[in-house]
Order: sequence, then C-alpha cells, then structure tokens
Amino acid sequence: MNGSGKTPKRDYLDEVRKLWYKFSLNKMSVVGLGIVALVLIVSVFQPLVAPYPTHIGAVVDFKNANRGPCADYWLGTDTVGRDIMSRIFYAYRGAFTMGLGVLAATVPLGSVLGMMAGYWKGRWFSTFIMRMTDIFLALPPMILALCVCSILRPTLFNSLLAMCVAWWPWYTRLAFGMTTSLRNEMYVKSAELLGASKPHILFREILPNCTGSILTKATLDMGWVILTGATLSFVGLGEQPPLPALGTMVSDGAKYLPAQWWLSIFPALAIMIIVLGFNLMGDGVKDMLSGEE
Repeated sequence: MNGSGKTPKRDYLDEVRKLWYKFSLNKMSVVGLGIVALVLIVSVFQPLVAPYPTHIGAVVDFKNANRGPCADYWLGTDTVGRDIMSRIFYAYRGAFTMGLGVLAATVPLGSVLGMMAGYWKGRWFSTFIMRMTDIFLALPPMILALCVCSILRPTLFNSLLAMCVAWWPWYTRLAFGMTTSLRNEMYVKSAELLGASKPHILFREILPNCTGSILTKATLDMGWVILTGATLSFVGLGEQPPLPALGTMVSDGAKYLPAQWWLSIFPALAIMIIVLGFNLMGDGVKDMLSGEE
C-alpha cells in the first residue's frame, strides 16, 4: 500500500479507467475500435464464422460460379464458385499479419536508432544514421517496397520484409526529433549527474516520454501498412493464389467489371473498412495519450 492508501493494483485500474474515459470521449474512435475488434474476430475465428471455410483454397464449384449476392452467398461467388465472404474473412488474417509484423519490426528498430542518433547528436554514428534515414525517406515507401518485392519471390513474408525496409525511417525520424528536444530536459540532466547509465537514460527517462507519439503513429500506420500490402498483392507481389489476399481479389475481379461487380467491389470495401477503423481508432489513441485532461 502506498502513501495515498491505494494499492498498486488499484492505481493501475484507475489509470486504465482514466485512459479509457479519454478515449471514449471521441465517439468515432469507439466506432473505429469496434470495427477493428470485429474484423480481428472474424479473421481469427474464420473457420468458425465463415459460411464456407473450405473455400479459401483450390476449391471448384462451377455449378455456383459467378453468382451474385443472394441468400446462400451473401457477397456472391467468384469465377470458380468460391464464396467471396469466406475468402475475405481469411484475407483479413493476412492483412493483420502484414500490419502487425511490419510494425513489430520497424517500431522498435526505428525508435531505438532515432533515440541513439538524437541523444548523441553530432557524433559520427548519429550523422550516419540520419543520412541513411534521409536516403530511405527520399524514396516513396510504395516504390521502395515494389523494388524489393520485385527482387524476391512473391510471398506474404517477402512482401512483409519489403514493407519493413520502407517503413523504419519514419520512426527513426520521429524518435530523433523528440529525443533531440528531450535530452536537455532537467530530469535527463539530473540522471546524468547521478551517474545513470546511457541505456537507463534512453529507455527509462527518454523513451517513456516518446511512447505516446510513437504509439499514436503506429496505430495510424496500421491502416496504411494494410493498404500498402493490399497494393502489393494487387500487382501480384503478395500472397499467391489459391490463398486469398484482398488486393489480389480486387485485381482479379476488376477484369469482370461492370457485369460481375461483386468480385472486386466487396474486397475493395473490406480494405476500406479496416483502414477506416484504424484511422478512427488512431484519433482516439492520440487523445488518450495526450497530456491534456
């Protein structure tokens, strides 16, 4: 029990309630959280919630091919009779894998490099890190990812790797700017005078004050990573058939527009829904982690 009479667990619960209150003030962010949660549930439990879970692979049912939305197939079927809804549910799994994988690799790497370059600004390795960052930032992420993917064999893992190559500089630049402004704060100088180690200063003093901005950007970037991954699969550089990918489904269905519009419209709407959900949720995360009451 601390001096205020509250246990650490109670303090933790109070802090969670405070954060949720600040998040819930933005009603659209709550809607975004609901969208993301729903999409995550259907992607994880796809075999249980999909009406035709076996249709994700090399299944052929020419009897039901090219059927529009109906009672049996809510979003219609493709050219070989596979259920569009079931394939979208499975494709969401690949989209989440892409987004989480890219951010799990690039956020820690970019943030640590940026903090090191910012704290030791003026040293040769700081200059080297930031000049390499500038080189990568000079190239549009999509162009850079396409270049890397064109060299490698088209798979989900290789497209994820290509996205990592294109995404880390943004977090390096963000962490560098924040660390440069924080390294002269009194609490950092006090830690230095007390003999704290450099890792302690970076990860215990500076990083907690950068976490809010980094998490906000990561939440907003999740939608952009999924959209970029869908673009890679649209041009054939993502997950390969017969497994479904949202971009591949849009690309294949575009050949049959406008007659069989459901082949591309529904996968495109699926991309829009998940990107919109993360963007709305990102606004709430920004409000939640801001210092304003």
